[in-house]
Amino acid sequence: MPQQSKPVSYGGQAVIEGVMFGGKHVNVTAVRRKDGEITYLEVPKQDKSWVMKLRRIPLLRGIVSIIDSSVKGSKHLNYSADAYADDELEPEEKAKQKEKEGSGWSLSMIIGVTAVAILSFLFGKIVLTLLPVVIENFLFKNAFDNQFLHNLLEGGIKLILLLAYLWLISQTPMIKRLFQYHGAEHKVISAHEAGEELTPENVQKYSRLHYRCGSSFIMLTVIIGVFLYSLFTYDNLWERMGQRLLLLPVVLGISFELLKLTNSVRDIPVLRYLGYPGLWLQLLTTKEPTNEQVEVSIASFNRMRELDARLANVSATSEVPVATLDPVKG
Repeated sequence: MPQQSKPVSYGGQAVIEGVMFGGKHVNVTAVRRKDGEITYLEVPKQDKSWVMKLRRIPLLRGIVSIIDSSVKGSKHLNYSADAYADDELEPEEKAKQKEKEGSGWSLSMIIGVTAVAILSFLFGKIVLTLLPVVIENFLFKNAFDNQFLHNLLEGGIKLILLLAYLWLISQTPMIKRLFQYHGAEHKVISAHEAGEELTPENVQKYSRLHYRCGSSFIMLTVIIGVFLYSLFTYDNLWERMGQRLLLLPVVLGISFELLKLTNSVRDIPVLRYLGYPGLWLQLLTTKEPTNEQVEVSIASFNRMRELDARLANVSATSEVPVATLDPVKG
């Protein structure tokens, strides 16, 4: 009997005035332009064989996936930012801009975006890891000797900083719209997983929260960190900070595996609660989308699925265009 193919777990990312979805063979971003048109950035996946091998190794695959997603996501976010900026230009300014830019992505541009993505990711994780240590040490250094309580307070401070940051940026109009597109992305994935026809009316019935979201991953790193750090002792602040940096890859790896676990058991009545802390955080990182925003998310998902099917039979040695930019069809 023929083997049934494993269902694809689709993921996505909100971008400025649009949504990016990743399939097995291609990543597609759809962006709503100022004139109402939807345009696409379509980038076939060309993963190296060694990257694919690393993605199969537990713990290590989480770190590889996070960095890889940051790098690829940056290109799509950059496209959406360029489209948004282009819509704000006057016709004369647009003509001048096109003369300066030339065409396509040069190797130096790709390397630059990749470097910025990795550095931004590392900087953010290091700051969110070390700053709570410094604050907790300053406030409670001599209050008691129990290191587990110090670690617990450190995790609480980290959570407060994270929530305050997310709440603060969500007050700006652009980030609020970004979070609405984030909600639209989740709704489309949930509707697809439920076997629904993807129409704005059907998609809007689903929750804007999803177990596999990166926001859930961030919450898990806070929780896992408290318990993992408590397995080790330290004598001073510098040793404590050094431990946090050394254990950061382990925290990320374990959190990724736990995220996969919580998603796999979300339909089991008792175990489904394991994913609730991450869902609660998504109340900040997602907003209810409009029908127009859901339309963009559906367009991105459908285009990704269309291209995924088209590229399914393309061999790894075949020549595939690095990127194409198309207006909406039909």
